[in-house]
Formats: sequence, structure tokens, C-alpha cells
Amino acid sequence: MRSSPERSLTRYMVPAAALLAAGLALLLPNDDRLWDSLNRALPSPPDPRVVVVGIDDASLRDYGRLSGWPRELYGQALRTLDEAGVQTIGLDVGLSDLAQSETGLADLFSRPNVVLATPPGQTLDLPPGWRSPTGVNTLNTGPGGTVRSFQTAYKDRSGALRPSFARQLAVNAGQPVPLDTTPRLLRHVRSDPARLSIIPFRDVVNGNVRFGDLQGRVVLIGLTAESLPGATRRDAAGEVTPAVLLQARAVSTLLGAPLLRLPLWLTLLLCVAVAVGAVLVRGLWGFVIALAALGLAVPLWQVNVLFPGMTVSLAAILGTALVGLERWWTLRNLGTRDPLTGFGNRLAFTRAVEHRWPGRQGRPIGLLLVDLSGFRRVNETYGRAAGDEVLRGLAARLQTHKRRGDVVFRWGPDEFAVLLDNTGPGDLGPLTEKVQRTLEDFTYRDLSLRASVGGATTGPEVRTPTELIEAASRSRYRMKYQREQGE
Repeated sequence: MRSSPERSLTRYMVPAAALLAAGLALLLPNDDRLWDSLNRALPSPPDPRVVVVGIDDASLRDYGRLSGWPRELYGQALRTLDEAGVQTIGLDVGLSDLAQSETGLADLFSRPNVVLATPPGQTLDLPPGWRSPTGVNTLNTGPGGTVRSFQTAYKDRSGALRPSFARQLAVNAGQPVPLDTTPRLLRHVRSDPARLSIIPFRDVVNGNVRFGDLQGRVVLIGLTAESLPGATRRDAAGEVTPAVLLQARAVSTLLGAPLLRLPLWLTLLLCVAVAVGAVLVRGLWGFVIALAALGLAVPLWQVNVLFPGMTVSLAAILGTALVGLERWWTLRNLGTRDPLTGFGNRLAFTRAVEHRWPGRQGRPIGLLLVDLSGFRRVNETYGRAAGDEVLRGLAARLQTHKRRGDVVFRWGPDEFAVLLDNTGPGDLGPLTEKVQRTLEDFTYRDLSLRASVGGATTGPEVRTPTELIEAASRSRYRMKYQREQGE
């Protein structure tokens, strides 16, 4: 029994939505642009544990060019920070010759709570027994030179993992952070007018600081001077920011509550669920589901969950698009399909014949017309539902026994047409007899039904589709007349 095109198409919508949504989840498991927008719109408060000591333009005016600074300047800054009781210190400056410093300074720098920054691809030449950990001071730079993410480890040229500068500081501050090359979102930080964001380096050297601002803190020393090239980057908001401040944000990100990403299987399950839901609820409800999924990303962001709202939203829109495709297909075929049998109607038959007619010389076109006698008695005796059952049964027999390339149409209330592919005069007779035998014992309850089959094929005497139809009709009427005369 054949179903209508609408019902048969609906049957495939749910699995199609599930498969497409699963593929979407695998293709776009992360919503970096959405999370970047949320990061800018909902920045985190500054972490009070992280303090930046900036080498600003005023410090450069006082002490000269950075490359010519004596190491004693850094040593004096470290002594001040030690007196203030800082927890750990990060030196994000070029100190490649520390091993050649005088003994007193070397001992001051060689401590577990002092982290030394190393440029990407380089290592510091430190003597054996040096106790200061080192970390790569790079950040992930995206299009336009914008820094949106960082890693806790980077691979060197040999493929070995090197810890990042921010990771080493977080570990020194008591936060266990594994070595991982997976990019982590760099939390954007909103400004706090009530808090001094950067302490000038020269104030630390001169001891002109409040120890209460530094006690127990994680201190990063680095360039904040605007006059030096390469000392700044663009943050997630597009603002030009000293690189050491971005390193401080990376440390704050590691010290704060972790941003949790949904596992891939959960993202896949959510995408499949909303896509299937959009198909089942139909209408425009899929867009409501999409907006809800997108809006859910905001409250989840505030509890440190990276929700792929854009991907889930696209899955819902995908389900809605499939519903729209189904409706378009239904409307497209509404005027050419018989809703009872699913076969094409007379209009579909006309289009099919017109499409095949130009190639009839190389591939002759055959036509069978099937007429069902006694059908009216079924309707009168058992009702229209019984008549529909008879027509579906006849349609099923014709569909089962047709050849590949042949197409069945509902020609009239109790008539069917079979458009035969590549059928010449020699093939027409056996095909007509085969269909006739297939329908020979067709009955419904106590009523006997009789099918009459007539056929025709293109040739020199058949010059138009109308003549083909008339030839098949005459053949069918002859068959019907012979049957009646034989009784």
C-alpha cells in the first residue's frame, strides 16, 4: 500500500533532522564568536590577587633605555616586593644574562617564587641548580592582532611541552593547572576605578608603595610604556592593552572559577533534541526554540559554563528549515499527485509524456491504460472507504509488477495509466498480457472486479501524445468488448 507524498516525506524528517544536527554539532562544537561577544558584554571583575608593576614611560625617563638597565634595579624592586610579603613574582622582561649577575643578585633572582618569562622558541641560559621556574610569555593572537585565548602549554620546535608564563604563576599561587595545548578563553576584565590597576615600577624601586596593596599578591613586572613598539596587543574589546596586562588576565582566568565547556556528546545530544523538536512542533516554533537556546547562553555564562548556544540555535533552525522544505515539496506536488495512491495524476502524466516525447525515436514510449469494471458496485454496496481500499490494492499490484523506468499514474476515478520506458511493438503484447494476468483474480469480499488492459506504443502512425492515448484507449475498449462478448 502506498502512502501519500506528504506522509511519506514526513516519515523521513525526524531522522534527517537528527543526522544533520549531529553533523552540525561535530562541525561546530564551539561557539567562539558567541563567547567572545559574551566576554566583551559581561566582563569579569578584576582579581584583587593579581597586581601589575608597570615599566611605564616615566620609569624609562628616569632610568634610561630598558636594555641598559643595571640588574640592581630589578634586584631593588624584588627586595621591596619581598618586604611587602608578595606571594609570587613574575618577571616579563628580557633578562637573558641573569646567570652572569653578581652573586647576591643571582641568589635574589634564583627562587621558587620568582617566575621568569621566556620568548617563544627561546630558553634562558641558566646554570644548574637555578630554582626559578620559567614560562613562555606568548598569547594566542587572532585576526587583527587581537588576543582572545591563551594556553597553559606550548610546543617547542622539538615537540616538547613548555609551560606558559601565566600557568607557572598560577601554580606558584597554589592553583593546580595541567599542561594543555587546548586554547582557553581569556577572560575580559572590566575596569575598577576604586582600584589601582598598575603600580609604576619606579615607585616599587623607591619603596613608595603601600605594603597592604602587595601582601599575599601575585605580582607581574612588565612593560606598560606606550612609546616602545611591540609592548601592546588588542584585547577582546579591541582596546590597545599592554601585553603584561593580558598576561595578568590570563593568570586571573586560571586563578578564578574555570570556564566549563560542554562535552561533545552533550552538545551533539542537545542539537539532535532541538532539531527533532523543531520538526515535531512544526510551524515557526523552531525559531522560538532557537531564540531560547541562544538566550540560555547568557545565564550559563554567568555561572562559568560555555554553552554553544549558536550551534544549538542553528540546529533548531535546521529542523524548521526541514519543515519548510516538506511543505514546499507538498505544495509543489499537490497539483500533480493523487493523495490516495501517491501516484501522479493526469497533469503529472502529461508532463512526463512531454518530457520523454522528443527521445521516442531512440527509446520508444509505450502506454498501458487499465480500467476496473465493477468499482461502482463496491462504492454503492460497502461505501467510499471500501472503494478507496480497492484502489490502493490495485495501485499496489501495478507498482509491484512494473519494470524499472516505468511510471504508474492515476488516470481517472477507476482508471490507471502505466507509461512504459523503451517499449516497442514487440514488447508491448507480452507486457499487456502480464499486467492482465496480474489483475485477473482481483476481488473485494463477495464482489468480483474485472480489469481491462489496453496498450499502445509510438511508431510511424503515432505522431502526437494524443494519438498514443487514443490508440491505447481503443485497445482497452477492444479488450473490454471481447471479454463481454466471450461471456
